[in-house]
Amino acid sequence: MNDLQELIENNARWADSIKQKDPEFFAKLARQQTPEYLWIGCSDARVPANEIVGMLPGDLFVHRNVANVVLHTDLNCLSVIQYAVDVLKVKHILVTGHYGCGGVRASMEDRQFGLIDGWLRSIRDLYYENRVELNKLATEEERVDRLCELNVIQQVANVAHTNIVQNAWHRGQSLSIHGCIYGIKDGRWKSLDTTISGFEQMPPPYRLRRWTEPA
Repeated sequence: MNDLQELIENNARWADSIKQKDPEFFAKLARQQTPEYLWIGCSDARVPANEIVGMLPGDLFVHRNVANVVLHTDLNCLSVIQYAVDVLKVKHILVTGHYGCGGVRASMEDRQFGLIDGWLRSIRDLYYENRVELNKLATEEERVDRLCELNVIQQVANVAHTNIVQNAWHRGQSLSIHGCIYGIKDGRWKSLDTTISGFEQMPPPYRLRRWTEPA
């Protein structure tokens, strides 16, 4: 039996169910994608972006990596953001973490995990910067979950600091970045009330002037 047969059969049932509800769905989907949302989330298999927010294919442009990190050296993530903002003209960027994140937990430990250590370094720095607040919490789970929230808040800021987003604002493009978090234990997705929609919500050192070509 083909190792993928179960998945192929699942796909056939899924495609049939979509077509029963809307016979033209895939024909319309093939012509264009016009999502209003970019989702930047964790690679964790328990956090399926579209399903969590009840959206169909085509409604959500998605980028995922370990611990939903946005680094200014990550050309993969930045390319996704640029395509979403400049080409698809998304109106909202949803930076979504989740409680109990394994990547966040690993960044709080003194063990080596391999290549992932470099990737998680920025979260380890965040942990150190907030160690006084975090150490006031009673349990390890509370500390992990709070750092998951702080990580989302930091990544929202990192997205806002990119010239991609700021050039969109300079053009007058409507674009908001939201920090959200998902609870694997209860399936609930919520806002962390950290939305950034313009320059006035950022510290002055991070506000970039409009770029002009050199003479």
